[in-house]
Amino acid sequence: MSPEVRPVTALIADDEAPMRDLLRSRLASVWPDLQIVAEAANGVEAVELGERFQPDIAFLDIRMPGLSGIEAARRLYERSHIVFATAYDQYALDAFAQGALDYLLKPVSAERLATTCARLQARIRAREKAEAAPQDIGRELAKLTALLENKGKPTTPAYLRWIQAQVGSSLRMVSTREILFFQSDEKYTRVQTVGAEFLIRKTLKELLDELDPDEFWRIHRSTLVRVDAIAEVKRDLRGRQMLKVRGYPGELEVSRNHSYLFQQM
Repeated sequence: MSPEVRPVTALIADDEAPMRDLLRSRLASVWPDLQIVAEAANGVEAVELGERFQPDIAFLDIRMPGLSGIEAARRLYERSHIVFATAYDQYALDAFAQGALDYLLKPVSAERLATTCARLQARIRAREKAEAAPQDIGRELAKLTALLENKGKPTTPAYLRWIQAQVGSSLRMVSTREILFFQSDEKYTRVQTVGAEFLIRKTLKELLDELDPDEFWRIHRSTLVRVDAIAEVKRDLRGRQMLKVRGYPGELEVSRNHSYLFQQM
């Protein structure tokens, strides 16, 4: 009688519930036998649940409150295969090139997840985790930690490429290339695309820190606009600079403090 095969188990950690839902759903499609034994909403929970359930795999969002995914991984990697999820390309560079760690770029595609799962299955079958020197993986985690703490700067800065917008009970992933402008709206920020708008909880200040300054300009204390969406700038009867954006019927005001952006007017 053949011995019973123990199911492969996994932990999912992400501070955004819709992203956990998306990853769980995609995993169910590409790896139906994988058992999700726990889900965490922050890095502290990830460590606690990881130590309690000791999953074979830990899917960790890099940026989480409490502890980052990288800090959590440093507590879990000796027991679990680590897969990072990130919206930032910089974390997919040097540290991942060694092959000791894997990553998923948000929003997670089914094709990319299938590749990652196939690699994980091969590692688990071959027991490569036991063959890999823990200090090597620890060294790669240290590189990522240095990036988070800005001790080492990547050659190309990592800028936000996707905005997560809640639409009813679903999550909409909006590429920054689709966005015409951001505009603060009391406690929310309005995201305007051609023919649609969404509300997100990120502030303009947070967006300014995360967006490429060559792609998005602040034209008013309440407005960020994508530069290549600008069609024209003109002055109204009161002498104010007013900006027309392709694909949007209205106009956006350029404040006096930001009029230097269009010096030739």
